[in-house]
Amino acid sequence: MTQPRLFTTPQDGSTSDDYWTPKWIFDALGVEFDLDVACPPNGPAHTPCKAFYTQEDDALTADWYGAVWMNPPFSKPNDWVYKFIKHANGICLLPYSKSKWFNHLWSQLDGILALPRERAAFVQGDIFMPCFLGAFGVANVEALHRSRIGRVR
Repeated sequence: MTQPRLFTTPQDGSTSDDYWTPKWIFDALGVEFDLDVACPPNGPAHTPCKAFYTQEDDALTADWYGAVWMNPPFSKPNDWVYKFIKHANGICLLPYSKSKWFNHLWSQLDGILALPRERAAFVQGDIFMPCFLGAFGVANVEALHRSRIGRVR
């Protein structure tokens, strides 16, 4: 059974879920990703990636490949998280949560790094909740360590 399309119309402007990752995080990680699976409508402003999916591409029904960057819609990250776990190669940015998806992801990740609250300003605005970077794969965990953003578990 295939996943139903998440979005039925293309995104033509900003929404309340559009909190794009600040450039300093990518600069610190020093990684070029194969695929950004939750990219802004006009493409990546500064995400170092070879390819990207926008809302129109519907990443939840598309195939993911290589090392992915995932900063999904925070309002409904459940399906994104489970697809990220299944893919198991890349780095994600998500908020801490008391949800089932959070506990499942937390127990599966190869590496976790808490973002410093004072530096968590996003391109479209500030997030009021603490966030973290999570990684699957040796190269991605090494990028978390090299970033010196914070302690990696």
